[in-house]
Amino acid sequence: MIELQSKVLNKTIHVDRLIGKLESEEEGPTLIFTGGIHGNEPSGVFALNTVVDQLKSQNIPFKGNLYAISGNLSALKKGVRFDQKDLNRQWTRENVRSLHEKEYGNVSDREEQLEIHQFIESILATHAGPFYFFDLHTTSSETIPFLTINDSVINRKFTRQYPLSIVLGIEEFLEGPLLSYINELGYVAFGFEAGQHDAVISYENHISFAYLSMVYAGFLDPKDINYMKYHHHLEKQFLFTDKFYEILHRYEIKESAKFAMYNGFRNFQKIKKHAKLATSNGEIITAPMKGHIFMPLYQGKGNDGFFVIRSVPRLFLRLSLFLRKVYFDRFLVLLPGISWASKQREALRVNLRVARFYTKQLFHLLGYRSKTADETHLIMTNREVASKMGDYKRADWFK
Repeated sequence: MIELQSKVLNKTIHVDRLIGKLESEEEGPTLIFTGGIHGNEPSGVFALNTVVDQLKSQNIPFKGNLYAISGNLSALKKGVRFDQKDLNRQWTRENVRSLHEKEYGNVSDREEQLEIHQFIESILATHAGPFYFFDLHTTSSETIPFLTINDSVINRKFTRQYPLSIVLGIEEFLEGPLLSYINELGYVAFGFEAGQHDAVISYENHISFAYLSMVYAGFLDPKDINYMKYHHHLEKQFLFTDKFYEILHRYEIKESAKFAMYNGFRNFQKIKKHAKLATSNGEIITAPMKGHIFMPLYQGKGNDGFFVIRSVPRLFLRLSLFLRKVYFDRFLVLLPGISWASKQREALRVNLRVARFYTKQLFHLLGYRSKTADETHLIMTNREVASKMGDYKRADWFK
């Protein structure tokens, strides 16, 4: 157990791996919230502690189960993003397997990962579902609240309920986030970025998000809480006409490079091609394309300098859902240079010599995201194959 203090909230709490839980004999969903997987992002931990206490003290009726789990306790205690390894970049299949084979050595962050994994596995083994996973974050720069999701049908359908901007395709640019691992297990799972690390409104946004999530998943009845208060709190911060965005570019900070963003950039701020954004070892880094800047880095640790995103037309989204419904991707292997990467047909192998003839948008329409396989091929992975769609079909939001 650790003690967490927040000067901006004027609060001190004591936190263990399990922040709190609510369990009911009445049939319902199982919700798993995680907060503080980065130790310099304690807002979600404070918010989950508050929400669980409120639900218990006010005897608010619920159905199903809820678990609030803390992330990197060691890093949270120190107030740093991580000790030795970024805990939200370690959730590849190989890394998870190595946890149980004790191959990670004496690395505190990996010990934290093992505990979290065992906790999640225990919940999945104990309950029948449907399961919903929510990961609470904050950013180093000023931002409106938003969602980041892996591009699957169940994630899209569930998250469209929120009065928030939604960013698709984060899994194509980041290796090993917790929620990508959960998505590969087939469950609804996504991240919520509430605001800047030390802002009071980030804590308030996390609380509103948690309550809305419980309502949308069917854990709470909106009549039993002040639903409109929480909905309006987030809705008034939704500043754009566009709801969905996709990531076009990630600037990766080279090892040992001295990187610095220019001051003043805000999340979702429009930028022009060739706009000066940052410096790396004294060299100016410019925008490779026009769009919106996304998650500019204003903290000491991390290798994601910034992203560039753009809005996704609604017609594209509707077409995408239709093509996935009719399994149009089965025809892609008839094209030159494309074949199935495995017997399970969850990924395509694309020859780079012919890939330039196919746009990424074609693969994105069908739910595929790319990872470099080797010097000559890409692996395009489809999230829909693993999705446990049948677990959610009875939910109101799925219709």
